Amino acid sequence: MKKSFAFALTPVIILLLGSFVWGFYGHKKINRLAVYTLPDELLGFYKQNIDYITENAVNPDRRRYAVEGEAPRHYIDLDVYPLDVQEDLKTLSWSQAVEKYTEDTLMAYGIVPWQVVRMKYQLTEAFAKKDIRNILRLSADAGHYIADAHVPLHTTENYNGQMTDQYGIHGFWESRLPELFSDEYSFWLGKADYIENIHSSIWKAVGESHAALDSVLNFEKEITQKLPQDKKFTITERNGQTIRNYSKEFSEKYHRMLNDQVERRMRGSVKMVGDFWFTCWVDAGQPDLLNTSPYLATEEDKNEEAQLKKAWLQRILNVRREADE
Repeated sequence: MKKSFAFALTPVIILLLGSFVWGFYGHKKINRLAVYTLPDELLGFYKQNIDYITENAVNPDRRRYAVEGEAPRHYIDLDVYPLDVQEDLKTLSWSQAVEKYTEDTLMAYGIVPWQVVRMKYQLTEAFAKKDIRNILRLSADAGHYIADAHVPLHTTENYNGQMTDQYGIHGFWESRLPELFSDEYSFWLGKADYIENIHSSIWKAVGESHAALDSVLNFEKEITQKLPQDKKFTITERNGQTIRNYSKEFSEKYHRMLNDQVERRMRGSVKMVGDFWFTCWVDAGQPDLLNTSPYLATEEDKNEEAQLKKAWLQRILNVRREADE
């Protein structure tokens, strides 16, 4: 099974790793922007529930500490597999992959592509039943996993630079950079398109993420070697804590060297999330949702959210921490 990498935090200074994958900020922004890619027949429904879609974009991260087996749904460590196995995995359904490589092995190194495919069937069924609560819940969750698949550091065992003396790079790439620069990104993506093959599309996204990994790691090392250590980090206050964060100067140099990579991966996330929702709706027979009322959270929803937040704060399960704050 996957090794658990512990990290020590002093009571005074913490290396800011980000809120979670893409950061809370990034996941919420991706789901929110995806709403505006939808055609009119769906736009009204999602827009009146846009706050739910936005706020619940982070629930899968919170579940990592409350639900056994949740953590592997967020990543796949391609580099632990030989190249021929990587190519083989892309062609296999979940049941075929389990039969050939065992569930224990797959769970040990992540299952995000198969999780997205599984959610395609779940969301399509929710649309067919016009189950508003599940449509929204599954839409928010699917947006999260799709966005995770677009992150290069979600495709490697060296997910936080812990193997290359780059600890903290996970939150740097997917939280710090989007928070600093995403207001400058262009998110004009046009309307959602139908995805002919979800399996192929999500594996393509994972492959593109993995192809970008060398740049993510090597460029950070290159700038670190050129810039004095006292220029790499800055001390700030955040949430009542003293935080050691990547400096604006270091962040700008790294972001510029990446040559719009973060923007491209974020845009790809938004586009595929919108495409995914649209595809599930089409495959469900395009049910009419225009006259539905905005969804109001039930007591069950509120209790579940409270439990997830509590689990996140307490870190009940010992799971890998890509970018916890």
